[in-house]
Amino acid sequence: MIIRTPLVFVSRLGLVQRNMSGTAATTIMQSSNSASTIPKEGSSEGYTIVKEESSEGYTIVKEGTSEILFPKSNEVFYNPVQEFNRDISSLVISLHASQVLKKKGIEVCLKQKNTTNAADTCDSQDEEELKKVYPGDQLEDGISILEGLSASGLRSIRYAKEIPGIKNIVANDFSVAAVENIERNIKHNKIGHLVKASLSDAALLMYKCRSNPEYDVVDLDPYGSPAMFIDAGVQAVKEGGLLCVTCTDLAVLSGNHGETCFSKYGAMSLHAKFGPEMALRIVLQAIETSANRYHRHIVPLVSVQVDFYLRVFVRVFTSQAAAKRSASKRALVYHCTGCDSFHLQRLGKAIPRENKEPRFTPATGPPCGQTCTDCGSNFQVGGPIWNEPIHDLDFVQNLLSTLDDIPKEKYKRFKKIKGTLTVITEELQDSPLYYTLSRLCNIIHCTVPSNVKFRSALLNAGYRVSITHTSAEAIKTDAPSSVVWDIMRSWEKFNPVKQSRLTEGSVAYNLLQKEPVIEASFEKRPDANPKSRQQKMSRFPLNPEPHWGPKSRARKRKPDLTKENNSSNDEQTKRSKDNLMVENSELESKDITEET
Repeated sequence: MIIRTPLVFVSRLGLVQRNMSGTAATTIMQSSNSASTIPKEGSSEGYTIVKEESSEGYTIVKEGTSEILFPKSNEVFYNPVQEFNRDISSLVISLHASQVLKKKGIEVCLKQKNTTNAADTCDSQDEEELKKVYPGDQLEDGISILEGLSASGLRSIRYAKEIPGIKNIVANDFSVAAVENIERNIKHNKIGHLVKASLSDAALLMYKCRSNPEYDVVDLDPYGSPAMFIDAGVQAVKEGGLLCVTCTDLAVLSGNHGETCFSKYGAMSLHAKFGPEMALRIVLQAIETSANRYHRHIVPLVSVQVDFYLRVFVRVFTSQAAAKRSASKRALVYHCTGCDSFHLQRLGKAIPRENKEPRFTPATGPPCGQTCTDCGSNFQVGGPIWNEPIHDLDFVQNLLSTLDDIPKEKYKRFKKIKGTLTVITEELQDSPLYYTLSRLCNIIHCTVPSNVKFRSALLNAGYRVSITHTSAEAIKTDAPSSVVWDIMRSWEKFNPVKQSRLTEGSVAYNLLQKEPVIEASFEKRPDANPKSRQQKMSRFPLNPEPHWGPKSRARKRKPDLTKENNSSNDEQTKRSKDNLMVENSELESKDITEET
């Protein structure tokens, strides 16, 4: 059954959503002569297993435990790149469901009922205390999920077949062709008892339950920016519920179009090497801003930037007192245009008071002068950004434990998920943004030391340092920029730069003219080499296929021409011909008159 929500208005949101019906756009529904985007059946490089059903006009794609039918006419989105997105979303929502249902005395098991040793995949071994639920079973006291922009319905169908403890899932889309395909796939996978298709404007559907939030999980995965759906999303999710948001407009969030970023997310992005992490923090502050309008606030659980998109998972709570802290959770970024140094300026202060609520005041600043003390260049100002941790380490550790309890075959991107989550546990949570070693060396034209040596120098100087999942060469540290450049100056003394490359007044010249205040030691330390690297985890894998990334949107369905339309078109054509004949005769008579 398709739930058709009546549209009471024709809005720009609705029209935009019609163009954005589905996840980030890559499509494999193409004709046989252009099937280069379809992974070969059984290919080890591809994310999916595909076989053709030319007689019925559909392509069957298998992902996880689900099989999806796609029309070859390219009317519905599918992106094989985002299988990692769907895998990690299934894992995060499974853990969220486990934590929510455990409070109700219900235990979730991640394997199917007929799987041997199923008890090993449950949180507890005490069968008398907790009722157990398995994937694919409907639970009356379970969680409800809304996928606002479902496209093919693949994500909702995977949730239904992989996540235990579900009451119902609403797979919504604004496109008629997409909803028809969702209904077809629901029937094909035999999960009609869990998933219902909905034809509606996603924002309107979420706004309808703003006074009484209905969903434990709201998943927003549009083509491009989710900005127009965030305000409705933070209102539709229940207290303590999970909001999942995907952004594929990284060019906007990473500084290529700062003015567009400000118009969508209320923050100015900067073109810098720390752009991927800044993009995550801009999106988090945008969600927090929308939540604060309704006395709500967010708690980030996991925030990842992968391939060409980013994905954030946040819990939404209602607390007027906590919402007042919002200003102290955000900061402006002062970024040096010459040496890539950066400084953060919080927007507000929360001064604690004994047995009272904290006192909130504006922050004092700025944190730097008008020009950079290291190189003399000017600063660009970006933000505001989220200045608090972007991950909940306890939740991430639970994700890793859950990942170890399930079979590796469940998620195609198992190794990448485990590697990414492991790197996240190694990140410094209280040090936003980062440097990149190649960029620092490029500024002063020197040779590049190994990451382990540079991290050892920071550790030997008494500071903390870590890697980050967003960049393989990132240096995330709590050391001030002056210390970072002192270490670079010390390195340059061991590896001198040719004087011909140092022009007087240049950034490199100004940096190297100063003597280092600290004597850097590059003696290698064991803790400078992260465990994820020692264990040779899949941290930054190469793209498995060429042309890996976003592609074109799905084509709109062309309306069929009825006989009435044909007849009306014939009449219009006839009238046009008559008018043209009249105009020609008038012109001829006018020419004759002029000649006379």
